Amino acid sequence: MMAPGEHEFAVVSTKDVHIGRVVGLRVDEVRMPGGSVAKREVVEHMGAVAIAAVDDHGEITLIHQYRHPLGRRIWELPAGLLDAEGESPVDAARRELVEEAGLVARRWETLVDVAASPGFTDEVVRVFLARDVSEVDRTELGHDDEEADLVVRKVPLAEAVRMALAGELVNGATVAGVLAAHTVLSGAGESRPADAEWRDRPRTFATRTR
Repeated sequence: MMAPGEHEFAVVSTKDVHIGRVVGLRVDEVRMPGGSVAKREVVEHMGAVAIAAVDDHGEITLIHQYRHPLGRRIWELPAGLLDAEGESPVDAARRELVEEAGLVARRWETLVDVAASPGFTDEVVRVFLARDVSEVDRTELGHDDEEADLVVRKVPLAEAVRMALAGELVNGATVAGVLAAHTVLSGAGESRPADAEWRDRPRTFATRTR
């Protein structure tokens, strides 16, 4: 038997269970270190971006959106899927910031990459920091579904940090993005370029649907 950390978890077989619009579900049989084979359910995802947009007054934009799996509305950062072929992550973030919050930004940086729940899904969200923010009109964009019900609110970044620590923010990318934005803007950490390498960007599901 190999030493811990040296085993290659080879996929022996794979079976598609469901291929939907946003996610797919497959079951892989994976070779374990002791030689046995174990089944692993994997939810494939498009991947997504989220935006911590902080204005000159130190306020961050949050949106209140209904999330059906939780059965309620929750506060989140503006965000969206990487579902436009050929669109870079930062361009997707620019588009989503306009569509969901009616904002544009002149400065873009990468904050964090968040693996939602790597025990069963390949979903990873890249969170950007957007600065030099200004408002644009979003009323003519033709929103439907949950987006037609969005409530947009600006709060001081320190208040957003309090909300995260108090359990009032529960979306993983939102919590990570708020805390990361506070860290960077307080000078306690550094961001990365907007086009920084994204090693774990999900690609499997997008390849299936294009």
